[in-house]
Amino acid sequence: MAALLCGFLASNVAFSAEAFVIKDIRVNGLQRITAGAVFNALSIKVGDAFEDDRSGGVIRELFHMGFFSDVSVEQDNDVLIIRVKERPAITSIEMEGNDDIETEKLLEAFKDVGMAVGRVFNPLVLDKVKNELLQQYYNNGKYSAEVETTVTTLERNRVAVLISIVEGSAASIKKINIVGNKSFSDEEILDEFELTGPTLFSFYTNSDQYSKQKLSADLERINSFYQNRGYINFKVVSTQVTISPDKNGIYVTINLDEGKVHTVSEVKLAGELIVNPNRLIPFVIVQPGSVFSRKKATQTSENITTILGHEGHSFANVNMIPEIDDETSTVKVTFFVDPGKRVYVRRIIMEGNTKTRDEVLRREIRQMEAAPISTLSVEHSKSRLSRLGHFDEVDVETMPVPGTADQVDVKYTVKEKSSGNILAGAGFSQSQGLVLNASISQNNFLGTGKRMSASFNNSAVNTVYSLGYTNPYYTIDGVSRGYNISYRTTDADEANTSNYSTETFNAGVNFGFPLNESDKIGLGVDLEFTSLDLGYDPATVKQGYIDDGFTAAEAQALLGQTGNFALDNGESYTNLKVSAVWGTDTRNRAVFATRGGSKRLSGVITVPGSDIEFYKISYNQKQYFPITPHTTLYLNGDFGYGDSYGDAEKLPFFENYYAGGKGSVRGFTDNTLGPRDVFDDPTGGNVKIVGNAEFVFPVPFLADSNTVRLSTFIDAGNVYDDELDLGEIRYSVGVSAKWLSPFGPLSFSIAQPMNKGEGDEVQSFQFSFGSGI
Repeated sequence: MAALLCGFLASNVAFSAEAFVIKDIRVNGLQRITAGAVFNALSIKVGDAFEDDRSGGVIRELFHMGFFSDVSVEQDNDVLIIRVKERPAITSIEMEGNDDIETEKLLEAFKDVGMAVGRVFNPLVLDKVKNELLQQYYNNGKYSAEVETTVTTLERNRVAVLISIVEGSAASIKKINIVGNKSFSDEEILDEFELTGPTLFSFYTNSDQYSKQKLSADLERINSFYQNRGYINFKVVSTQVTISPDKNGIYVTINLDEGKVHTVSEVKLAGELIVNPNRLIPFVIVQPGSVFSRKKATQTSENITTILGHEGHSFANVNMIPEIDDETSTVKVTFFVDPGKRVYVRRIIMEGNTKTRDEVLRREIRQMEAAPISTLSVEHSKSRLSRLGHFDEVDVETMPVPGTADQVDVKYTVKEKSSGNILAGAGFSQSQGLVLNASISQNNFLGTGKRMSASFNNSAVNTVYSLGYTNPYYTIDGVSRGYNISYRTTDADEANTSNYSTETFNAGVNFGFPLNESDKIGLGVDLEFTSLDLGYDPATVKQGYIDDGFTAAEAQALLGQTGNFALDNGESYTNLKVSAVWGTDTRNRAVFATRGGSKRLSGVITVPGSDIEFYKISYNQKQYFPITPHTTLYLNGDFGYGDSYGDAEKLPFFENYYAGGKGSVRGFTDNTLGPRDVFDDPTGGNVKIVGNAEFVFPVPFLADSNTVRLSTFIDAGNVYDDELDLGEIRYSVGVSAKWLSPFGPLSFSIAQPMNKGEGDEVQSFQFSFGSGI
């Protein structure tokens, strides 16, 4: 302002009273700014008549450029001389003390208001930046924050800017007062708040740290709380926020006007009802005679909008219009339907699939081209693409076609993930010891969506070699076909069960048949060769017992189930197995899910004529219930039953179910629950029942991590021989941690059995690394 005043004074002194015609314009004092930029900013030009009163306009135009700190105008005969002093350029901007806000983000914000390295320095802009920074800290409850700026003048008309910040500590809420509430207590209302006074855990949750944004959100929660309970005229009259003299304490007072409870007297549908009202009525959850609820009214509008979207009206609007009668405390609710035009899909566009063939994506799409758009089909198609496992990200965008009012293009954008893996690793499990594994897999072979794999796994319990191939679209209708071949050796003694080992070769083919969009059944046939090794000749051992004076019955008991089974069925078996499975999966992700669930019912039977005739039926169900944005209740149930038929007397012991340990009832040693033989070795059983309940919560400071989870749990279960006895169910409680580390999955648990029985083996601390999670 001082420079502008000086400019006016200079013009008044330097000009004669007579006008003159400008023959030339000279600009003196330019260093970085070009003369062309100055001339472009001026409204006068050579040949114009110049009078004394035009000097003020010239000065204003040049100051408006923002590049000059001083401007003056002079006359030399018929030459207009403009003298300027350029503002300095910013050569550096440094920040110190800003722990809460990243320097990079601040510098980007400074650039938007015109302060950046290389730009002209403007003290007014720096003052604006200082005030905005203080406001940011005030909004976050840091009222003792201080911001100081230092401008250092350098040679060649440059400056260095230093912004020093003392953030201070956030002011904590000492008390929140609610005034005017008659129907609900302070505690009921404050339970809806994110902000709180001092609590036992506020040091971690920061719920007592004041924030203007949090308070606004809490006021909206109060409004929803009351309006969902019939108080349609509820309002927040005023809010007072008082800061203590030391700026470290805050007192919040909220004044309410509750109004009266209103009930719904009538519900109507109006507007253009292109859908039969009988289809819409079941989705109208606001009912006459009920207490008015804003939440139910909003949900009804969304329900109707969704139905219209399924019919091709993706831009439909459904507005709830209340007619309030304060005298009778009732409200008439009208849902006004504006369906808009029916919209058709012109094209479906795929982007980002650099490796995967277009047909692999398009066969998952349930929205057809040239057909009315269905929001359900569009979103369901996105889910199907995500479940393929070929992509890290899947996004969908609906774009109006230019020049039309009833056509859109639907674009699916994917980000390819590595579909091939060559893995080699090692792990350790208390039940299996050192685990070595290696695999080569290609889940999207040559972009066709077909899966091929070869793997090796070795531990103290199992050694497995396997090959697999699956074509998920063997037919155009989505019927899958797969082949598998494997070789497995098992040392049962290392798994805490009976002393025997098996050697199994398996080859099979399987088919999958989709029943609908979420359910699928599978059928498989496997030819299996099993060789049993007891480490002794059961006939010789039995005869030895008899020679030692035992009766035949006593010798049979001492021989145990393994020896007796080998005597009755031999030690080598060829079985043809037929299997069937039904499954559905609605989890939001396969690992560490937070909502949805899965169900799986499976059965396997050896066909008549096999060496051992038996069958097994298993059912598993998992369900995830989100409690809060970062906590989940996980429930799991597992049931299995097996038996023999035909000439076989009972289920083969090496097909028995086992319980105890990781993935079962934690706190008990792996595979040790249930029946035991005369040598006190666990034998498993043909009936299994296991249940788990876990409350999953975030790791402190890692609330959004998808690779780590903590939980408290209750486990229950056991295995039985023929007869189910719920009184023998074993229970345990404990805590668990799981981590998908870069080196492989790691899990551990600490559990305490609640009803340890005689002979049960307890193992409170259990862990595994690199062997599944």
